[in-house]
Amino acid sequence: MLATIVLVAAGCASAPKPPRQIDDACAIFAEQPRWYRAARQAERRWGTPVQVQLAIIRAESGFRHNARPRATQGQLLSTAYGYPQAIDGTWDWYREQTGNRRARRTSFADAVDFIGWYTDVSQRQLGISKWDAHNQYLAYHEGHGGFQRGSYRNKDWLLRTARRVDQYAHTYGAQLRQCRRR
Repeated sequence: MLATIVLVAAGCASAPKPPRQIDDACAIFAEQPRWYRAARQAERRWGTPVQVQLAIIRAESGFRHNARPRATQGQLLSTAYGYPQAIDGTWDWYREQTGNRRARRTSFADAVDFIGWYTDVSQRQLGISKWDAHNQYLAYHEGHGGFQRGSYRNKDWLLRTARRVDQYAHTYGAQLRQCRRR
């Protein structure tokens, strides 16, 4: 019994926590150096800037590995989960297309690879630059078909969020240029 309690407590203690300073890309990566390596690898593979990856994750999950959308009246509204808040169908599409069958939405490395892949598809299908955090986020949130239909146009809350994502990306980009010099 005691061994079980110790194992459960150890598992809870080792659960990833969001970075303490989510407004500072340098602090995020100082606290989580593996995240920097994973984000750079995704940038090299897919061409999506690290700051865009961070901005999307910040908006989607606040850097919480096990984030889920809020339930309304006890009903889960979406299958979105993890750092990228990817829904089941899109996550399965990613795993099939990339061959990364073991990818987990609770893995930061898999999440940034997913974001890189998704933004790459958005660029190829919709012509959205990978540096355009605002429109990439709208396509990410609404899906490629929703973006093409303009489903975001009457969602003021989503347009505000997309503007924030763009601001986060610009801020993170400026910070990353500075912390590399430190």
